[in-house]
Amino acid sequence: MTLAGMGAPISSTPAFTLPSLTASVTVTERAAVKAQSLLASKGAPDGMLRVFVVGGGCSGYQYGMAIATQVEAEDQVIEATGGVKVVVDRDSVPMISGAEIDYVEDLMKSGFTIYNPNATSSCACGSSFQTADGGGTPRACN
Repeated sequence: MTLAGMGAPISSTPAFTLPSLTASVTVTERAAVKAQSLLASKGAPDGMLRVFVVGGGCSGYQYGMAIATQVEAEDQVIEATGGVKVVVDRDSVPMISGAEIDYVEDLMKSGFTIYNPNATSSCACGSSFQTADGGGTPRACN
């Protein structure tokens, strides 16, 4: 049924579909070993490494990591080296897809590091970055 002046009837078929987002994150062997050790020491040997991106940091976005014991509805789970699982939320996928997670230990710093091909610039602290769209709100480095 069409009402005068109301245009075409609404269809139950969507006019478009959201693209399927798939995260592809690589975990180096060094990072996988450290992640397994960390998970075991925190009492979560079957846990996962959650990697996410939030607004902030001195360049606009910053990385975050946490231990995950469960997967949320829209999370992507990536099986990495040595059975380590990495969980990425839907909003973070486009910003870190193609990234490599490594673990570095040197005189200046030790910890997980993310090498991200989507980052067009980053700051000296190494945990903050900006993408080509320039999103996020930069803040002072701490």
